[in-house]
Amino acid sequence: QVQLVESGGGLVQAGGSLRLSCAASGRTISSYTMGWFRQAPGKEREFVVGISWSGGNGYYADSVKGRFTISRDNAKNTVYLQMNSLKPEDTAVYYCAARASAVVHTTATEYNYWGQGTQVTVSS
Repeated sequence: QVQLVESGGGLVQAGGSLRLSCAASGRTISSYTMGWFRQAPGKEREFVVGISWSGGNGYYADSVKGRFTISRDNAKNTVYLQMNSLKPEDTAVYYCAARASAVVHTTATEYNYWGQGTQVTVSS
């Protein structure tokens, strides 16, 4: 079992930045694909970005390309999401997810483990 705990959410003005962290425990995530999803009120959970076990550049949703950056530190069993140039439409609960796979998946149902989420609110 993998336990995931997100942190770093908060309230920020449009144009600002936040850095989310996802700390894993229970197992090392070095062989897991990691993803970030978000869910706004009344909307379905949507894929934001994913990164394979080997790292690399990540695979981003078009809505966040050029603004968000995912990274992972397998030694710390942690994944990060740097969010810059935030917009009000980025407001959502952000979830970290994990799957024992070498391939980045963009569908929520493909992930086996989830964190509890962290709220990100961007004011205009």
